[in-house]
Amino acid sequence: MPKSQLSKNRSSVRHKLRYAVRHPERIPPYLRRTARDTWLRLRHRDHVAYYRAVMASDTARSPELAVGSRSEDRWLALGQMQFDYLVEHGLTPRDRMLEIGCGNLRAGWRFIDHLEPGHYYGIDISPDILVEAQRTLVRRGLQDRLAHLALVENLTLDFLPAGWFTVVHAHSVFSHSPLDVIDECLANVGRVLAPGGFFDFTYDRTEGTEHQVLREDFYYRTETLLALAERHGLTARFMDDWERRPHGQSKIRVTHPAAA
Repeated sequence: MPKSQLSKNRSSVRHKLRYAVRHPERIPPYLRRTARDTWLRLRHRDHVAYYRAVMASDTARSPELAVGSRSEDRWLALGQMQFDYLVEHGLTPRDRMLEIGCGNLRAGWRFIDHLEPGHYYGIDISPDILVEAQRTLVRRGLQDRLAHLALVENLTLDFLPAGWFTVVHAHSVFSHSPLDVIDECLANVGRVLAPGGFFDFTYDRTEGTEHQVLREDFYYRTETLLALAERHGLTARFMDDWERRPHGQSKIRVTHPAAA
C-alpha cells in the first residue's frame, strides 16, 4: 500500500477540501451520506444499532453495495480473493468456520461449498443482509450444505461453543467498528477458537493519526490492534502476504499463544 495513502487523515478539513476539488462529482453523494448518517446517529446512539440502520438503508439500495462492492463482478472478485487466500493458508473441508459479519455471503457461499455440511457458521448484526444471505444460498443451490446463519446484537459470541471453530474470519468488519467493539470481539474470540486455529480480520490501516469518517469508516494503526489482541492473551501478527492482493485493507492473524 502506498505510503501516501497510509499517512492520510481522511477526517481532516484539508483532506476533504482537496478531495472535493479533485472529485467534484462525488460531493452530492457525500452530502447525502452525511445527512443520512447524522440522522441515524441521532436516532441510534449505540454504534451497533446505528450501523444496523446503515446496513438496512444500504441493503435496500443494493445488497452488493451494502457489503462494499460496486458491482456484481466486484462482489464475485472480492469473495474469490478471500476464499483463495484462506485455501492457500490451509483451509480444508474439515475445518469448522465462523464468519463474523458474513453479509450476503460474498465470500461465504464459496466457503460453504468448500466445507463439509454444517461446518460454516455466519453471524451478522443486520437482519436485512441476512435475508440476502439466504437468497444467495438459494441462488447458488447450497441448501444441502446446512449452513448456519445467525443474527447477533454484539460480538460477545457467548451463544457459541467453546474451542469449536478452527477458522474465524472477519472481512471489512473492524474497518466499520470503533475500538470498543473490536475490544469486545478480541476479548471473546479466544474462547470459541479451537487449539491450533486462527482468527483473520481485515482493517483500514493508517500510519498517521487514527481517525474515523462519519462513524462508518475507521482507520487504525497496526500496533494498536496487535497490542489489543495481546492484552487478551492472544498472539497477533501482521499478514504481509495479504498486502500483495488488490484490496485496500490490511490483515492481522490472531492465534492462541501455544499455536503461534
